[in-house]
Amino acid sequence: MPAKLIDGHVVSQALLGNVKKKVALLKKQGVAPKLAVVLAGNSPASELYVEKKKKACEELGIAFELVRFGENVSEQELVEAVQALDERDDVHAILVQLPLPKGIDRFAVLDEISPEKDADGFSSVNLGLLDHGNESIVSCTALGILRLVESTGAKIEGSNVCIVNDTIVVGRPLAKLFLNRNATVEICNFYTKDLGAHTRNADILVTAVGKPGLITADMVKPGAVVIDAGIAKSGEKTVGDVDFEAVKKVASFITPVPGGVGPMTIACLAGNVAELAMMQLKA
Repeated sequence: MPAKLIDGHVVSQALLGNVKKKVALLKKQGVAPKLAVVLAGNSPASELYVEKKKKACEELGIAFELVRFGENVSEQELVEAVQALDERDDVHAILVQLPLPKGIDRFAVLDEISPEKDADGFSSVNLGLLDHGNESIVSCTALGILRLVESTGAKIEGSNVCIVNDTIVVGRPLAKLFLNRNATVEICNFYTKDLGAHTRNADILVTAVGKPGLITADMVKPGAVVIDAGIAKSGEKTVGDVDFEAVKKVASFITPVPGGVGPMTIACLAGNVAELAMMQLKA
């Protein structure tokens, strides 16, 4: 039997429905939730991602503000911009679009965001809280991936999970989410020797590298849940890390690229914005 497709557009609808309810409740109490995004540089991919976030916010009734800088922006300018946004009462959530231009210490910028306004969950405080099992605000992509796995009904407790990514965007927070659910987790990266020896043991396999064809059918355990968060161009076509046509004959569930993780990332971001506004209302 070919793998069942995990449609991120479908799974995200329940999350978006909850966000709409929270936004409506906030507005009844006189709060208009607002996300501010800091974008530095001239990356076409970053431009696209920010535009998608803006569109989602507008559809959900969340106010959106973009603060844009060129490639030659200084670290101090970004720090001051984030500080100014953080001090504003009308801004409930702040996101610094990664990657930042070369030479800028991302944590010097990210840690200027108060944990109570950290839309992406990348500040040192929120990453540390996740270590202690506090999942109030978590990386949008990592949380989206977890929700996709949960949507399959696959058992996470006691399962072997392999994550081919070790960043703060995906691998590190996602590993903690799975560990919190009593899975056995292995993280692989660029330096991992014999990648297939690790992926073949995984009941749940997540990859987010951006290298087409990285994961082939012989690298996947029969019946595994495969989540492809990689994104790259192959000619005019957008593809992930997984050899989709071959791997779908081996896996039990698989995400498409595009249409899998992407919609969930946006939905979880909107959820974080609404949650942060709620937390500030109750403070």
